[in-house]
Amino acid sequence: MKAIILAGGFGTRLRPLSCTRPKLLFPLANQPILDWTVKALAENGVDTVVLAVNYMAEAIVRHMGASKYGVSIIYSREERPLGTGGPIKRAEHILGRDEPFLAMNGDVVCEVDYRRMVKYHTDREAVATVALVEVERPERFGVAQLDEEDRIIRFVEKPKPEAAPSRLVNAGIYTLSPEIFDYIPPGRPVSIEREVFPRLAERGLLYGYKISGPWIDIGVPEDYLKANAIMLDKVAKEPVIGEASEVEAEVVAPTVLGAAVKVGRDSVVGPYVSVGDGVVIGRGCRIENSVIFPGAFIGDFTSIRNAIVGENAVLGRWVKVEGTSIIGDYVNVSDNVTITSGVSICPSKSVSESILKPGRVL
Repeated sequence: MKAIILAGGFGTRLRPLSCTRPKLLFPLANQPILDWTVKALAENGVDTVVLAVNYMAEAIVRHMGASKYGVSIIYSREERPLGTGGPIKRAEHILGRDEPFLAMNGDVVCEVDYRRMVKYHTDREAVATVALVEVERPERFGVAQLDEEDRIIRFVEKPKPEAAPSRLVNAGIYTLSPEIFDYIPPGRPVSIEREVFPRLAERGLLYGYKISGPWIDIGVPEDYLKANAIMLDKVAKEPVIGEASEVEAEVVAPTVLGAAVKVGRDSVVGPYVSVGDGVVIGRGCRIENSVIFPGAFIGDFTSIRNAIVGENAVLGRWVKVEGTSIIGDYVNVSDNVTITSGVSICPSKSVSESILKPGRVL
């Protein structure tokens, strides 16, 4: 079985974080998002993955190579972004017309029994089957209206709560039959959700497949941290400390420390913290529910809560970083600075004074 992963770009609010890697290579429990996805596909019988890449494509190619987890990886490069349908049409010669295949947005974290979803799709002779997940706030999404046989009649975009036909939303994961290629025009950007699915719904060829369990579309810092916490619960019920690390501090599970990490005495790291390779954390620090990218330096007595710190960023002594803030790659924060909630600091900036209002530092 084959699958195509739509690499896409950054979520708007995560854009300031990294100048060196695309979002699909952001770590969750110290393993890139893309690795979690490919590994899950391999466990469900997928033997070939097509990666539709455009933004920072070379970084993805260097990381994934020609195969991983026993799965062959083929790259379909876009000179310009082609939406969600365009990359599928572009990869038609790779995906072929022999059997159904999976398609998914690469920045979705969830648990899906892909084999069961494909069987559900095949049994109904659908052209497209959309994974649907129930959410508390459907007004943020496209909401599905189903008939009694789980055909999707239509999607209602961002309805008011009282007007929502259900709480089932598009999870960004699809099973598609080869006939789908006939519905996607070639050579231009295409939204499969807005241009293709409505036509299939009119013909009774679009089905919904309900999934349960955690589902997160990683586009904002809160959701990225939530996804990190979910993965940490899977792999770090006890603290995980990488090779050649020197830790004199308390590490509270679930937390993962990468290789060659140094943590000074009287610090507390965790719970729900991912610390990348080569990070240095001083003494007397407090870090919880955060992601620290590789190579960062965190000075003595610094506090980081519910935040993201980019690669090779430097935080001085007595720095305080508060909820859902982003410290971009190579940022330098001086001693005694406070970064309030909701601040995004773009890569390579120097910050010498406290930032006490949410916003972006360009």
